[in-house]
Amino acid sequence: MIQKTYLKTKDLCKVKFTVTPENAETVEILGLNNDWENPAVMSKKKGGTFTYDASLPKNTQHEFRYRVNQSEWMNEPEADEQKPNEFGSSNSVIVL
Repeated sequence: MIQKTYLKTKDLCKVKFTVTPENAETVEILGLNNDWENPAVMSKKKGGTFTYDASLPKNTQHEFRYRVNQSEWMNEPEADEQKPNEFGSSNSVIVL
């Protein structure tokens, strides 16, 4: 799930990512701000839900994917778009 909160006083949008993959010990987001090398580690909550809050510039779009247990790739079903990638699968896209 993605929640977007646009800030009135700044050119930023606060974005909350929430995902509940089965049997997950760790979940990371890769690709935000085109950074596929430094994953954003999501916080694990009770019940197996993982969350991450990011402040991203308005009027931008970002490709990303979740990496579960450092091995399994997962897309966001509620993303604004899905875009094919060079590995034969697709990336989730958030449009702000």
